[in-house]
Amino acid sequence: MTIKQIFLDMDGTLLNEQGTVSDDNRRTVADSVCSVTLVSARAPMEMQATIQQLALTAPQIAFNGGLIFDPQTRKPLVHHALDPKLSSNILTILAQKFPQVSVSCYDQADWYVERVDGGILHEQALTRQTPIVIQQTLAQFAQTHSLFKLMLIVDDTQTMQALKCQLDQFTGVINCQQAGNQYLEITSLRAQKAQGIMTLLESSELTLAEAAAFGDGHNDLPMLKVVGRSIAMGNAAPEVKAASQFVTLSNEDDGVAYGIKHYLD
Repeated sequence: MTIKQIFLDMDGTLLNEQGTVSDDNRRTVADSVCSVTLVSARAPMEMQATIQQLALTAPQIAFNGGLIFDPQTRKPLVHHALDPKLSSNILTILAQKFPQVSVSCYDQADWYVERVDGGILHEQALTRQTPIVIQQTLAQFAQTHSLFKLMLIVDDTQTMQALKCQLDQFTGVINCQQAGNQYLEITSLRAQKAQGIMTLLESSELTLAEAAAFGDGHNDLPMLKVVGRSIAMGNAAPEVKAASQFVTLSNEDDGVAYGIKHYLD
C-alpha cells in the first residue's frame, strides 16, 4: 500500500537532543510527496517553529491528541481539555504530597507555572518558550481555565514511581503518560495519539494502511500499532522497537530522513 500520510513524534524522534531539526530531516520531509503531521505532547506554541521550518500545512496534533489544530490559522479542529474540577483536584494533591516536583500547566495558547525552578529552566531551554508565572496556586488557576496538559518534571525514579502510584486513583479518568525518564504528562482521557491520527485520516478519506508513523517513546506505542507502516527510532525504548515493523537510525543520526528514504518508498 502506498503511504500518503506521515505522522511524526517530535522529541526523541524528529528533533535531536538540542531540540532542533537537522538539515537532512528538514530536506527529506520537505521533499516528501506525503502529507506530514506532527503528533506531540507539546503545546501548539512549542510546535510552531518546527511547523514553520518544515512549511507544514496539514492539521497538526498537540497534547498527545488533546488538540488538533490548523497550523496556519491556529484554529482548533478537535479539542479535549481536562475537566476544571478534576485538574484542580489533581494539582491540589500534587502540591500537598509532592511539593518538590516541578509542575506546569497549559491551555491552548500559554504555559503557566507558580515558580521557575530547575525543571522549568530546563524546559525553557529545550522549547525556547517562557512560561507565565501566575500569582495564585495552579489549583486555583485550574478552576477557571480550560487546561489541556499538566506536566510534571521529576528528578529521581523513586519520586516518579510514587507519583504514578498516587495518580493510579485517577485511572479511567485521565490519560497519564511518562515521557523519557523525567516527564509525566496528564491529559484528558480522550487525548490519545492513536485516536488523533484516526480522526485526521477519516477527515482526509485515507485508511490506516496508507499511513506511517515514527516514534521513540511509550506514548507512541498506540499510534505505531495502528498505522500501516510503523518505524521506531534507533534510540527508542526496547518495547517500542519490538512493536514496530522497522527500526531506523537514532534521532541524533537523522533517523526520520533515513526511515522515509528506506522504508516508505
